[in-house]
Amino acid sequence: MNEARTLEHPLPPGMRDLLPEEAASRRAISRAVIASFSLHGYRLVTPPAFEFASVLERGLGTLATADVLRFIEPESGEVAVLRPDMTPQVARIVATRMKSRPPPYRISYEGTVVRRRIGRAKKHRQIPQVGVELCGVASIDADLEILELAAATLRAAGLTRFTIDIGDAGIMRSLLEGVSEDRAHAITRALRHKDEAVLSEIASDQIAALARLHGKRPALEEAVKILASTPARLASERLLALYDAACARGLSDVLSADAGEVRGFAYYTGMTFTIFADGPGEPIGAGGRYDELLARFGAAMPAVGLGIDLDALAWALRVAAATEPKLGGVVVVGPPNDPRLAALRARGVAAVAVGDESAAEAYAASWGFERVLREGEGI
Repeated sequence: MNEARTLEHPLPPGMRDLLPEEAASRRAISRAVIASFSLHGYRLVTPPAFEFASVLERGLGTLATADVLRFIEPESGEVAVLRPDMTPQVARIVATRMKSRPPPYRISYEGTVVRRRIGRAKKHRQIPQVGVELCGVASIDADLEILELAAATLRAAGLTRFTIDIGDAGIMRSLLEGVSEDRAHAITRALRHKDEAVLSEIASDQIAALARLHGKRPALEEAVKILASTPARLASERLLALYDAACARGLSDVLSADAGEVRGFAYYTGMTFTIFADGPGEPIGAGGRYDELLARFGAAMPAVGLGIDLDALAWALRVAAATEPKLGGVVVVGPPNDPRLAALRARGVAAVAVGDESAAEAYAASWGFERVLREGEGI
């Protein structure tokens, strides 16, 4: 391959650099999100970038093993994986390093996950992610805590318009129990696309009706009636109760529901939710209840979590015309030992020296400094 071309495009597909403005914007968003998590009592952990496959893959959940990047770890000779999701890592930490602490466990995290492909795109992709896990609480109170936290955190980051769409994995789990894998796949695919015509040919009338039962409370009321004689009765009633409780907590303006949601129903055990906003064309966040995961790490307990894609959130904030942080700082026209530099930095102001005034103006404009301090000018 031509060397110059290699240097022009040196990154693997799906990887990218963040230049100063974008890096500052993402850092500001991340800080706001983590600060919100902290205010709600969630303690930050930092898991490693990769782990042994034999440990991490037991908790992959909704991810296919083909989406995971594996390699031979040279020190041990064992197969390792770059983390494709951080929830299994938190589960391992709770089950091992934190097992002596009393529940509930309120854990937050921040980091990058790497997946081999997204949807049909067979390419690597790096995803900056923040999130929380609440482990050890089985009641609806934990579900509501996570939903309220999601809304409060997005607002703290500057996003005012978004939708939290809730579902319940128990509905499809119940309705598809005993159904062959191929047929279940065809049904869930049709439900995902809200294709009632296809569903009427391959599924029961009750399942076909779920394609249109999404929106506000009336859709859930109808779902409860339609599913009353099916194994999904309890799950549909649970979803309606959660919707009412969330509305009572002040979330009615941002809440919607989908009785036919199929995302991750084999992994999640109860409430699921997906967060949407104008711009990205994909969820900016998602989560749900996964009461079976911790048992795979030897510490059976209920759990519910939330994950936010920082890139998608940044996109939504740009579309919403939310104010993006300025890099700030001062360019001082003077020598590298100009005493004004130390005085500015002591005040917490970023400062650099440029010897020539015209060069200082160009430098400030290019690198996002807000002010040029000329020779003889005080701070």
